[in-house]
Amino acid sequence: MASGTLAKPQMRGLLARRLRIHIVGAFIVSLGVATLYKLGVAEPRKKAYADFYRNYGSMKDFEEMRKSAK
Repeated sequence: MASGTLAKPQMRGLLARRLRIHIVGAFIVSLGVATLYKLGVAEPRKKAYADFYRNYGSMKDFEEMRKSAK
């Protein structure tokens, strides 16, 4: 039976090294999600508001509401 000695596992600094890797990964993922939100939700919403208010007539809307209340 041949038995060899196993290399000792590296324990010192293991948590710090893994945390560094995970923090960088979390930062990259959060930047990606923020970019997708801006391009997929915020920009279309701003465009929709701009399109709505470009031709919005408040007095015309007021008159329609007043006529519908009678």
